[in-house]
Amino acid sequence: MQTPAKAVPFLTPVGYQSGPCGYCKEKNSSQRTPNSRAQYYARSKILDVDQYQSLIDRGWRRSGSLLYKPDLHRTCCPHYTIRLPGALLQTTRDQRQALHRWNKFVTGEIFLKENAKLHPKSKEEKARQRNQFDLLDAIHASEYDRLLRPPEPAHKFEVSLEPDDFTLEKYNLYVDYQMNVHHDKRSSLSPQQFRNFLCSSPLRRSIRQVDGRTQKLGSFHQCYRLDGRLIAMSVLDLLPHSVSGVYFVYHNDFEKWSFGKLSALREAALAVEGGYQYYYMGYYIHSCVKMRYKGDYKPQYVLDPETYSWNLFDDELRELLNSKPYVSLSREGRISESGTSDFEEIKYPSAEDAATAVYGGLSTLLLEVPGVLTVEQMSREIDLDSIYLTIDGKDVNLMENLIKWEEGSILDTHTLKGLVGEFAAWVGPEVANEMIVKLR
Repeated sequence: MQTPAKAVPFLTPVGYQSGPCGYCKEKNSSQRTPNSRAQYYARSKILDVDQYQSLIDRGWRRSGSLLYKPDLHRTCCPHYTIRLPGALLQTTRDQRQALHRWNKFVTGEIFLKENAKLHPKSKEEKARQRNQFDLLDAIHASEYDRLLRPPEPAHKFEVSLEPDDFTLEKYNLYVDYQMNVHHDKRSSLSPQQFRNFLCSSPLRRSIRQVDGRTQKLGSFHQCYRLDGRLIAMSVLDLLPHSVSGVYFVYHNDFEKWSFGKLSALREAALAVEGGYQYYYMGYYIHSCVKMRYKGDYKPQYVLDPETYSWNLFDDELRELLNSKPYVSLSREGRISESGTSDFEEIKYPSAEDAATAVYGGLSTLLLEVPGVLTVEQMSREIDLDSIYLTIDGKDVNLMENLIKWEEGSILDTHTLKGLVGEFAAWVGPEVANEMIVKLR
């Protein structure tokens, strides 16, 4: 696998939309609002890992080739980007127990007894294992190629990092998981749907050398096999300073083994071993009880939606999330300094009202979406006149070749300048100043 030149990001703006929230399923259907979620969408078939790192550090995520950033002011279940410094992970007792239980099942009692006789440990090593938990040692303790043999373990457990390509084996595992865990209908789970969701990444795989070691980058499937059978799989994006979890599936036969905990610990370990530093567990959604487990992996840091600074997820922040539908610590600081109870109400407070206004021609730059650049910030940080378009496969320099570009307004989405300007404000200067906007 060669290290390619940095890819120019081809991005297609899809736009601002409202829709139903998938995290409100447990609520009574009569209490749900049909369009209570608002997000801005884009598509990309080519995206460099550095560019995607910039995007997720501005609150974006991806599903296949679809990129999206929630409007946290107008979403019933605000999505907060979180990350964990892998080397600082403080495991809990139940997390350690889940890992030890799995390792013991894989190796078996006979192996452990015979291994202790054939490969005795020193007193110092035994004392160290009793008194401290080593995540990396525990993660690999039952992997077949790490075991001292003979004797042979009860099961052959292997974990491999593979390209995110489609295989029938992976697809069948996905179908089992979706039907048994999410209760999806079999008819909705086609091979193409699986490809689009978990195999069609715009991130190109590459390698680079970091501190004397080879680091893989791009989208991968981390496959767990027991006695040759695929039993679980993590979908991961390996980025310049993060392991980003996209999705995880496991076979229903292994439900009792707490694979959610096992996979999180393994991905945090990968961040340490691979030199990626941080483990991103996806969005933290405090209003959804089922998503709060991510806060059990400490220390977590929450991305401030407005300044894009990282704040420790401590009791103070958790209390704010308990009491307010939307939280930004930088905003809280400004409120405290100004002595006001809160800022003025936002325009178009509901997701549906905002989407309707945008559909009618309102620029999202007028919605005051957290973290989206203002017109003033745009003028300082992004050179709109240098952005390129591709139309029908041809690259066109806006400043030199597009008629009436100068006459267009950044706030008028019916003009090309307004469309491109709005999109640039959402993706931020790091990506905007390198991208080619591909119009459909």
